[in-house]
Amino acid sequence: MAQQHAKTLWYDRPKYVFMEFCVEDSTDVRVLLEDHRIVFSCKNGDGVELYNEIEFYAKVNSKDSQDKRSGRSITCFVRKWKEKVAWPRLTKEDIKPVWLSVDYDNWRDWEGDEEVELAQVEHYAELLQKVSTKRPPPAMDDLDFQLDRSPESKDKQKLTLEVS
Repeated sequence: MAQQHAKTLWYDRPKYVFMEFCVEDSTDVRVLLEDHRIVFSCKNGDGVELYNEIEFYAKVNSKDSQDKRSGRSITCFVRKWKEKVAWPRLTKEDIKPVWLSVDYDNWRDWEGDEEVELAQVEHYAELLQKVSTKRPPPAMDDLDFQLDRSPESKDKQKLTLEVS
């Protein structure tokens, strides 16, 4: 039986590139991660051999990378050699294989995130300032509380709220 490629999703973060090899019920999983490439192979639930080899866009730190297997996929957390450098693509060559796609569910444009996060923190601080300078909370004087002191509830005291 001929080898096939596993559907592969990827996305970029400041320190890592994440790759997910989508294979259900995988067996004989092998992940070889080197500084410039990754080789992935396994068998799926039907016994079909899957094989992917990817030459990375840039150098990675293979010693500080890892992979995790679940019932539906194998996810690789690949540490970038140069952090905070966006990868426009996963592969060295500017050719996109049919089996390789961007994981748009997890993708986000993280360049400039520090400025966005700072703006969000400043906005949150302004909101807290507004809330703390407003009038005090309502007194709730219009609510009647009664404690049930019947013999049946001697061990337990119930708080009954009556709103008028």
